[in-house]
Amino acid sequence: MLVLRSGLTRALAARTLAPQVCSSFATGPRQYDGTVYEFRTYYLKPSKMNEFLENTKKNIHLRTAHSELVGYWSVEFGGRMNKVFHIWKYDNFAHRTQVRKALAKDKEWQEQYLIPNLALIDIQESEITYLVPWCKLEKPPKEGIYELATFQMKPGGPALWGDSFKRAVHAHINRGYTKLVGVFHAEYGVLNRVHVLWWNESADSRAAGRHQSHEDPRVVAAVRESVNFLESQQNMLLIPMSFSPLK
Repeated sequence: MLVLRSGLTRALAARTLAPQVCSSFATGPRQYDGTVYEFRTYYLKPSKMNEFLENTKKNIHLRTAHSELVGYWSVEFGGRMNKVFHIWKYDNFAHRTQVRKALAKDKEWQEQYLIPNLALIDIQESEITYLVPWCKLEKPPKEGIYELATFQMKPGGPALWGDSFKRAVHAHINRGYTKLVGVFHAEYGVLNRVHVLWWNESADSRAAGRHQSHEDPRVVAAVRESVNFLESQQNMLLIPMSFSPLK
């Protein structure tokens, strides 16, 4: 009995002394909120961009009758041209499945939008993301432009880089250099990827804020910490469509 007790004591002590790995990304609201955000990117045929956007503007109500559209943009800078990017919100994966089944039976949607537009699209991409627990989706105060910054982090997940990434984001918004719309962590797609959606009044105001942040020691310190876990990053300047909820 004494041997068993001493062995148990050693095991409990080892468990107590073992380093605990935790992250604000992996705990808290995310475990209770099943809301998912689907990022969709369509690469369009260069000569068909205007036709696609006109048809989408005319018939987007057929699609939003089934689920919530967060935003719809054309890509102005960053990567391939003739590209549109849109975000759709679902309560959970079961909700998305229900929506897709309903769309497959919606003849008006199929005939007026889907079938005509398929011939105008070269490539479609889909990525499923969660909104990180420490931020909520914000609506900008007025119309402007958006920047989607995508960060490919080192393998290991938010338990490795989540806290430093959060500090880097907050360093920018706390100083008022830009306005945060949302931070999204990829669940399906390329793993260890984080998207940050920013809003600015214009491309010039965005550039001015960026230059100022580069001279702010608090921002520089937070970014230097975060880049230790960064593999690559890219960004896109997004122009909201007239029918986009986020303007």
